[in-house]
Amino acid sequence: MRSLTDFTEIQLSDLLPSGVTEREVLSLALPFGKVSNLLFLKEKNQAFMEMNTEEAANTMVSYYTCVTPELHGQPVHIQLSCYKELKVRRSRSKEGLPAESSDQAGNVGSASAAAAVDTGRVVARRTPVLRILVENCFCLVTLEVLHRLFSRFGTVLKIITYIKNNRFQVLLQYADPLSAQRAKLFLDGQNIYDACCTLRITFSGFTNLTVKYNNDKSRDYTRPDLPSGNSQALLAQNRATALGAPVVCRAPAPLAVPEVAVAAAAAAGAESQVITSGSPALANAVLLVANLNPEKVTPQSLFILFGAYGNVQRVKILYKKKENALVQMANGSQAELALRHLNGHKLHGKSLCIVLSKHQSVKLPREGKEDQDLTKDYVNSPLHRFRKPGSKNFQNIFPPTATLHLSNLPTSVLEEDLKKLFSSGGGSVKAFKFFPKDHKMALIRMGSVEEAIQALVELHGYALGQSNHLRVSFSRITI
Repeated sequence: MRSLTDFTEIQLSDLLPSGVTEREVLSLALPFGKVSNLLFLKEKNQAFMEMNTEEAANTMVSYYTCVTPELHGQPVHIQLSCYKELKVRRSRSKEGLPAESSDQAGNVGSASAAAAVDTGRVVARRTPVLRILVENCFCLVTLEVLHRLFSRFGTVLKIITYIKNNRFQVLLQYADPLSAQRAKLFLDGQNIYDACCTLRITFSGFTNLTVKYNNDKSRDYTRPDLPSGNSQALLAQNRATALGAPVVCRAPAPLAVPEVAVAAAAAAGAESQVITSGSPALANAVLLVANLNPEKVTPQSLFILFGAYGNVQRVKILYKKKENALVQMANGSQAELALRHLNGHKLHGKSLCIVLSKHQSVKLPREGKEDQDLTKDYVNSPLHRFRKPGSKNFQNIFPPTATLHLSNLPTSVLEEDLKKLFSSGGGSVKAFKFFPKDHKMALIRMGSVEEAIQALVELHGYALGQSNHLRVSFSRITI
């Protein structure tokens, strides 16, 4: 007999009978994994959803236990179902998913995944690049707005904007084709702002984009070192004053999670940036981190890991749900950066699921409370990497890799000592190299990205002498 944690089926109840669509129900599951089956029972105000893994199902339920989702302003109750599997027999409804969604939705009704293969879907499986035409472009559409909107569906690697035939167009590359497929499914035909800036999305013939400059017209988020070039202003009509308060779409919002709409709205009028010293908060600075290992995670480990992408202010592990935590960064830009780089990576053997929180700040518990040790304030920590305005550390922020950059090494430390230190936590050291002209820095390659993350968490700030505390960060250079 399976335990509750073995189930991949999820039950959603209290759905509005006359307004909610299958597409909106599916959007609730997008951040957590692939949906294998969906049974939508409008007459009973219920839906049953089968995720492709037990971990995805448990993470989704755990998250929505803390953050109650809403559809059309109505709270939706989400829990694990008692059914072992879904047997869906009804035919696809008229308002069901279009053909290109089958990789995400699995079986909706009785339609099989192979029942609707067409040219568009074949391209969707191959290319992670979308071509986006923005119609009725009367409001400001910056790289920041596009990045925040499309990051809801996966990791955005590159964006190129351009004007062709007096129309504002975009090429956007995801890390994988499935993310591109999800974004097309949920955003095609939607408005960025109220009654304008309509998205028309197709799959591009490109499989990879080449970005030469990071400026207001193009950006490679994997290469923060690119020059800015001779950046020119966007088309004048695209810089027109926004008409009314920006929203993500008109009627049923395909993004479903309210924080994403808030983030996109807050980005309007802001300059495109990866991260800047002392930049104002562009969105909520608090992240909800789910699917943690409750036996091993500590506020300190989250502080060190998320501190690789900004100055962590406070960390709170939820007392009754220790697999969840709140991490407050210094501003919204740093929170977005941490989310983009860390979401999906493993810490203590568990894949992190990170989303923007509904909370605006993390509150400290009162003295004597049981959860006092689970909440820590790091505002004045000496381990902050970005305390100095204009620090070079802002230019050296990279996603997790197996290769780590070590700095602040004492000149007396030996290669074997460092190899022994980094393998002491159970990881394996595959390569090591001191910088030729500066033995205070070195590169070390671990056996995997997960091992590198664990080493960074355990050893950043490690005392190698009275005045030498080891600094560990992810490197874009491999050895």
